[in-house]
Amino acid sequence: PISPVVSTTWHSNDDDVYRAPPIDRSILPTAPRAAREPNIDRSRLPKSPPYTAFLGNLPYDVTEESIKDFFRGLNISAVRLPREPTNPERLKGFGYAEFEDIDSLFQALSLNEE
Repeated sequence: PISPVVSTTWHSNDDDVYRAPPIDRSILPTAPRAAREPNIDRSRLPKSPPYTAFLGNLPYDVTEESIKDFFRGLNISAVRLPREPTNPERLKGFGYAEFEDIDSLFQALSLNEE
């Protein structure tokens, strides 16, 4: 039987060891995130209430108060943090924040990954 050859390097057809292409640094963002325009398409935002933002990747010990504090300065009207049906003490790790106006929603969305 033929035994397979296992290698930790990638070989191209001409048997040179594969090297990743150099990074094109001209496409990397150079300005700090706060100075860049948020990449949000305003045409995809709702035209009328509710102005709701999905909040993902939340810690399980987050509170409605800490969410309101995070969005301090924005017109936030409600926070919903779903809980596990089998364990009502435990949050699901996501939630929703509702805002009173479109500008507050836009500002909230521009905080993505903060």
